[in-house]
Amino acid sequence: MIAMPAVVGIGGNVGDVAATIRAALGALDATDGIRVVAVSSLYRTAPVGGVEQADFLNAAALLGCGLDPVALLERLLAVEQLHGRTRDVQWGPRTLDLDILWYADMAIAAPGLTIPHPRLHERRFALQPLVEVAPTAIDAHGTPYAEILSGLPLDGVTVVTGPSLVYDPS
Repeated sequence: MIAMPAVVGIGGNVGDVAATIRAALGALDATDGIRVVAVSSLYRTAPVGGVEQADFLNAAALLGCGLDPVALLERLLAVEQLHGRTRDVQWGPRTLDLDILWYADMAIAAPGLTIPHPRLHERRFALQPLVEVAPTAIDAHGTPYAEILSGLPLDGVTVVTGPSLVYDPS
């Protein structure tokens, strides 16, 4: 299969999140059919969903992906599990969260998988790192994500470190 561009959102708020993100990116990069091409800056963001918890650290990775979207999702779930992810409380604290935000301009609605991510248009903490690694990405309607990002409020998302301190895919 030809490698397709995909962007994965990465986040967490339990434990040494930066180290977990680096380890998860390493695990993805070591997977046959996946190559980490670029990684965004690391962002600190307030939690959403109403559950009282610590702030999140978030980033995004641009992948060259030879896996189909379902196989990529399976790999992401396996990497989450390797890093202690549990799903006890919806939108609750987590060691690691890996989401397919965008996959080669595709729109997919299947059981357990929606691409682009269903709330991507509303969430600066996901959209800003996506635009950083894939500035020309467009949604399924042809709207550039950079344009959508420009219409979102600026509050609640702060850059913590630049991309080279998150993970170096070279």
